[in-house]
Amino acid sequence: MINTNIYNYINVLDKAADAANSRNEIIANNIANVDTPNYKRKDVSFQNYLEQALIGDASLDERISDINTHLSDFGGLIYTDNSTLSYRLDGNNVDVDTENAILAQNQIRYNALVDQIGQEFSRYKTVLSSS
Repeated sequence: MINTNIYNYINVLDKAADAANSRNEIIANNIANVDTPNYKRKDVSFQNYLEQALIGDASLDERISDINTHLSDFGGLIYTDNSTLSYRLDGNNVDVDTENAILAQNQIRYNALVDQIGQEFSRYKTVLSSS
């Protein structure tokens, strides 16, 4: 994490990208355990925390700055999804088609976050090279 206000957006985007990467690993683990008896799918919740933190009357810059001051407290919460639900007789609740769709969606989110981080650095580079 870079400790200056100019990088507040990048720090938050970086934390979101880390959470998306963690989610990719968890989803891959779910897919790998599709045939494991009594395995329950896991997931990572980060997006909801970020959305809740962004709600408010303050400007976006102020909200991002506030999030940035507490960024170390932000992290993806790993949880067991539908722990009492089973799709099959062996107690497993992983549906490989659903997992693949979620994985694709999350990969798009991750790529968008990384692209946004690159665009932020590109803006800084433009400003620095024009002065």
